Amino acid sequence: MREIVFDTETTGLSPHEGHRLVEIGCVEIVNRCETGRSFHAYINPERSMPSEAEQVHGLSAIFLSDKPCFHAVVDDLLEFVADSPMVAHNATFDFAFLNWELENCGRPPLLMTRMVDTLAMARTRHPGSKHSLDALCSRYGVDRSQRIKHGALLDAELLSQVYVELCGGRQIGLMLSDDADLAMTRVETIVRAPAARISRPPRAHAANAEELARHAAFIQKLTDPLWAKLPAAV
Repeated sequence: MREIVFDTETTGLSPHEGHRLVEIGCVEIVNRCETGRSFHAYINPERSMPSEAEQVHGLSAIFLSDKPCFHAVVDDLLEFVADSPMVAHNATFDFAFLNWELENCGRPPLLMTRMVDTLAMARTRHPGSKHSLDALCSRYGVDRSQRIKHGALLDAELLSQVYVELCGGRQIGLMLSDDADLAMTRVETIVRAPAARISRPPRAHAANAEELARHAAFIQKLTDPLWAKLPAAV
């Protein structure tokens, strides 16, 4: 199964307040394994950059001024994501900005049925814990040493590793078949047809006379031993 793990950076928290997309990074995974294919673009938001947002991702209005607008990269983006499920952390935020940009250039919005939210997955799997991307990287041993500031492609790459762990790890990648259905059939067959158990006769556990004598001698050295209150062994 092909999925796209992605992340966005923006000028603020809501497109309905005039904020825009400034960066998008996408990573392709197939059967929960990274393929090495990715899509990345910086986007000119055609507006100023609030200082609070720049402190998060480090993208200034000057840096973005010569980058393409969203309508110039939308075809390449849509070709890359195709009709695959799209995985993001706090995915409703990213979908809101993507759909606003798509509608703004006359394209149909992404269906919410394609959305996979790793934040919701983490809250279900680890209730009461921290669920930020940094916290999940620490929990699963994902190296985030290069994450000085937020960056869409780097965060998508980190999230792809976290997503695999949230789904149960990389065991699915150990199958030696390109057919995922066949691989799952093999797993089910193993589960449904366990190996027959070999019955063994019970072993004797009674102490012999020498062991009983040593135990009695040991009890004599104790003060009010519990064993002295028990009925004698037959």
